[in-house]
Amino acid sequence: MKFFVAIDDTDNLESRGTGFRAREMGKLIVEQGIGDVESISRHQLYVHENIPFTSHNSSACLIVSSNNYDALQKLCSEYLIREAAEGSDAGLCIAREESINEQVIDWGNRAKKEILTKENAHKLANERGIFLEGYTGTKIGVIGSLAAVGLRKAGNDGRSIWVKGKELREISGVFSGSELKKISHIQVIKSVDDTLINDNERIDVGNWLRPVIQNKEITVIVKKTKNNENHEWQHVSKEYIKNISN
Repeated sequence: MKFFVAIDDTDNLESRGTGFRAREMGKLIVEQGIGDVESISRHQLYVHENIPFTSHNSSACLIVSSNNYDALQKLCSEYLIREAAEGSDAGLCIAREESINEQVIDWGNRAKKEILTKENAHKLANERGIFLEGYTGTKIGVIGSLAAVGLRKAGNDGRSIWVKGKELREISGVFSGSELKKISHIQVIKSVDDTLINDNERIDVGNWLRPVIQNKEITVIVKKTKNNENHEWQHVSKEYIKNISN
């Protein structure tokens, strides 16, 4: 069974961020034999002076295949209770794929541009049979964790911060399209004008691969390289990725 597991507001200014916590939690899920983590994504939410957040107001979502919901929920809950930073407002959401409907997706889209309430987050989660719990502080992390579940299911928001079996920061250098897909589980490689890149064409991914989520697929965006015999394409800049994924 496929689950969308999301966390939000787990950090403070001195601690490791929510993305790190999501990757660490995913590692534990696999190591303890509770499930298989397919990918982890980052989702940018509304930045407003009336919304408390640490640095960027982003949440993270793991896609997990598991036949043991009780163990999954127990591990994730205990992890956040143990690891959420002092002063954080940590929230956890666990949703079966079939429970994420258009209302939950709409909640995610609204969380990118509106101030929402934890009371309404719990109301929607209860209606859909979705596990939603706050653990620290004011517990408003439930807003962003529910939003991340909706945004990831919709499949056109955010960027991947982990792909199955590989840390994205460990992928650097030049690869053919087929090589890059094989080592990173990337599903699509395309140019900035939406041209699909052939598997035999070579791509310089730089020193940090930043795939985005588009059309429910993990996608690498590249641009044409001029006068380089070593590769035809290069990964677009961090700023470009931020502009299209935030």
